[in-house]
Amino acid sequence: MAQDDAEFQSWVQQFKQQAETQGISKTTLERAFADVHLNEKVLELDRRQPEFTRTFWQYFQSAVTEWRIQRAAMLYRKHRRLLDQVTKQYGVPGRFLVAFWGMETNFGGYTGNIPIIESLATLAYDPRRSDFFSNELLEALKILDQGNISLQDMKGSWAGAMGQCQFMPSNYMRYAVDGDGDGKKDLWNSLEDVFFSAGHFLAELGWQREENWGREVHLPKGFDYALADGQTERSLQEWAQLGIQLADGRALPQESMNAKLLLPSDYRGPAFLVYANFDVIKRWNNSNNYALGVAHLADRIIGRTTLSKERPDDDEAMSLADMQALQDHLNWLGYDAGKPDGIAGSRTRNALRAFQKDQRLPADGFPSAAMLKRLEQVRTPS
Repeated sequence: MAQDDAEFQSWVQQFKQQAETQGISKTTLERAFADVHLNEKVLELDRRQPEFTRTFWQYFQSAVTEWRIQRAAMLYRKHRRLLDQVTKQYGVPGRFLVAFWGMETNFGGYTGNIPIIESLATLAYDPRRSDFFSNELLEALKILDQGNISLQDMKGSWAGAMGQCQFMPSNYMRYAVDGDGDGKKDLWNSLEDVFFSAGHFLAELGWQREENWGREVHLPKGFDYALADGQTERSLQEWAQLGIQLADGRALPQESMNAKLLLPSDYRGPAFLVYANFDVIKRWNNSNNYALGVAHLADRIIGRTTLSKERPDDDEAMSLADMQALQDHLNWLGYDAGKPDGIAGSRTRNALRAFQKDQRLPADGFPSAAMLKRLEQVRTPS
């Protein structure tokens, strides 16, 4: 440990020299690194691989709770005037800004307590993603050098995300806005800065004014689930011709928009037609579950209904070993899932879909604990 920190301090000295050539002042550099040490906790968190991947339902029910919905709706009303100003400038509805705020930091309740310079320096020193975090560290130093936030207040997540909207330093430098006009871009303490910055970020990511994110839909009996891959794009009229309706049974909107069909769980779960703004949400955080959490929370803020489906009793998380076993069973039974690597790509899903068709099951191609049990039963019947 002592040796590691000694090597780390040597690296810090070299980095400071490089940062100075990039225009960072000596004063900022000396202050920023005065009490910085190699943070073993940060390295541990960076290298930790989750033993189980949470299901859609497990994620969704923890992210979109009744408390969070009620809190979001109250804060939306409270800050409506400010949110409307942001919407007017950037085109992003306030309900989405509040939803991001809630998902990222529980409405500013927890923005992280790890010193940003120490976490980024640790990750920049570590060779795994050194180039990326070295750049983020340099950007963080620029933020300090410009006087936007004090060193003691510059704290965030272990990976360097900062403030109430959890911007990485590079995104801060590109998209942060001085919304309250005080000469600083304070994403920790100024809601004006937080909301205007989030609106600016989403607008630059491609947010489409006057468009929603998508809607929950109902799929007809016998629907070809291979189309529900979140990538196949059709017009709303084409989806309607395939028998898709809104979840409440109404017809799809008569608008000239394209959409993709997404099934985040198996055939028993909800299905969604998602529009261009859903992809924008994913550019903030590239996760279907996260994007659905933000989108549904934004809907609930304005009184839209909950999902039409409920979590099944056998909904269980799968481990890497479980997924590899599922692939192994498929291969053994003659369905080509490729190398059992624990990654449910298109080859695995196609193999599972073929198995499901042969078993006269709904062929959603969705790997689950329930399907693993079914494969085990077919492979080793009692």
